[in-house]
Parts: sequence; C-alpha cells; structure tokens
Amino acid sequence: MRGYALGLLALNLLTLLWGTTFVVVKGAVAEMAPSLLVLLRFFLASLFFLPWTFRLPKGVWGPGLELAFWLLLGYASQAVGLMYTSASRSAFITALNVVFVPLLLSVVGRRLGPVWLAAFLAFLGVGLLSYDPRQPPLNVGDLWTLLTALTYALYIVRLEVHAKNFPSLPLTAVQVFGTVLLAIPWALWEGVFLEGVPWGAVLYLGVAATALTTWLQTWGQKYVPAPQAAILYTLEPVWATLFAFLVLGERLGITGFLGAVLVVLATLQAIRRSPT
Repeated sequence: MRGYALGLLALNLLTLLWGTTFVVVKGAVAEMAPSLLVLLRFFLASLFFLPWTFRLPKGVWGPGLELAFWLLLGYASQAVGLMYTSASRSAFITALNVVFVPLLLSVVGRRLGPVWLAAFLAFLGVGLLSYDPRQPPLNVGDLWTLLTALTYALYIVRLEVHAKNFPSLPLTAVQVFGTVLLAIPWALWEGVFLEGVPWGAVLYLGVAATALTTWLQTWGQKYVPAPQAAILYTLEPVWATLFAFLVLGERLGITGFLGAVLVVLATLQAIRRSPT
C-alpha cells in the first residue's frame, strides 16, 4: 500500500505538470512544425537519461521501443490536432482515454467492476469542464486528437505491463531515446528548420513536461493499475483550469465548476479501493 500511495502522489504531480502544457503546445505549433516540436522536446529530455543508457537491463529495448511508438503517435497526433482545434476541446477529446483504457482491458478479459462508474463520471466531468458554446463544429483537428486518446490508452495499458518488469529510469530512458529515433524521419520528411523556434516553450516542454513526466508516469504505473491511472489523468484539465484562473484571470462558470467536482469525485471513487 505504501507503493500504491506514492504512485498516486507521482501521478497526481504528473497531471499538475500536464495541466500547464496545452496552451504551451498550442502556442508552439503556431510558430513551428509539430514534427520539430516533438523531436526537440524529446531530444532535450533524452539528455537527462544519458547515464542510464550505459547500464540498461537485459531485454528492455523491445518494451521500451514499443512504448516509444505509442508515445510518438500520441504526442504527434495531439500536436497536429492543436493546429486546428482549441486547447479546451483537445483536453476533452484526449480524456476519452479514460473510457478506452477499461474498454481495452475488458476486451482481453480483465474484470474491472466499479471502475466503469468512475470512468464515466470522469469523462462527464471533463466534458462539462471543457464545454464552450462558442467553439466551432467538429474539424480535422478533433479527429487527430481522437487518435491521441486511443494511442494514449494503448500506452497506459502497455506501460502497466512493462513498468512492473523493469526499473523505471532505464525503461524511461529507452522510451525517450526511442521516441527521438522515431521522430527523426518525420522531421526530415517535413524538411523543418531551426528558425523561429520558441526555445523557452521547447525547453519547458522538454524538461518538465517530457523528461520529468515520462519518468513519473513510468514509476507511478509500477504501483497504480491502468484503469485507476487513466481516471487520475483526467485531473489534467482541472489543473489547467486552475492555472488559467490564477495566471490569466479566467473565470470558471457553474458548468465548469460542476465538471471539476465530478472529476475529483471520480478520482476519489477510483483510488479508495485497494489496487488489484
């Protein structure tokens, strides 16, 4: 239970950091190609994990590269989607992974019980929190973000498996380096250049929102089951809304407040039971 409690703490810190990223990424992709943003943020993150690449445990490359593949698809589709859709709608659609995770686990025969109720409450809460009647109709960016939700759900499910079999830092190192390798062909294909790069945003995304968050997630999911983790991740837009209030002075209406309450209730429902 101590490991479970610490895992919950790590994943909650992770969602706090994630909550700052939607606006940062949306601003960055307005100035640079998504492929370059993904490549640079993971390259910067990889520098922090260089010491662990010289003493990797046997067999870690296969699982690490598999996770890197899902990571690249998730980050890439989200960055592309934010070129066409709003940050709030991106947060809402991405939160669909809270439904996809238990659905995928049910397909392979895992019994989840009350987690479904928490997942439904979390998704409903994110919907209310992200609702904006001024938003345009569905667009191509929303479809890209739907791919984000699906691939991220696959990442969460597979991370639960591999995080229990390998030390967190080496597994994180392979994921980050693998994502860099997979992102290089995409960046070369787009023919991007290092002109006009918002280095402040890239540095923040690379250090705090990639290096630190990938390690926190890998370590946290060693102890927290995938369905509960997916529900915890819906706290991300709650933190994003809080930062918007504190930093930008944005107000949260009654609908958004109700959504935030539902997300918090969903997370409490998910974590109050002993891990299985």
